[in-house]
Amino acid sequence: QVQLVESGGGLVQAGGSLRLSCAASTRPFSTNAMTWFRQAPGKEREFVATLRWSGGNTYYADFVKGRFTISRDNAKNTVYLQMNSLKPEDTAVYYCAADLTRSGQSTFRSWGQGTQVTVSS
Repeated sequence: QVQLVESGGGLVQAGGSLRLSCAASTRPFSTNAMTWFRQAPGKEREFVATLRWSGGNTYYADFVKGRFTISRDNAKNTVYLQMNSLKPEDTAVYYCAADLTRSGQSTFRSWGQGTQVTVSS
């Protein structure tokens, strides 16, 4: 029943902006956090930004601080990643992940299929 669908990726020139969306359907589970990861060709998947559902605290990887912003729209059950001042090294497949729990169970992570972001020089 859990489904995460990313969108908003595409081709953009260096210095440009993109806004990624992650439409989340996670019931009947409870969401602890939503996180954006990315994976460039030939590299391991890396953390980008996370949003703690309770309290709304956000955390960012050092290489995106001041450029990317993670946010949510509760009415639309959607998490966003606003990406500004994009660099060619930001080129990667961006994945949305939800850390979920259910009474009597430990936290588990559910992944979306990813959306391609390509930044040209």
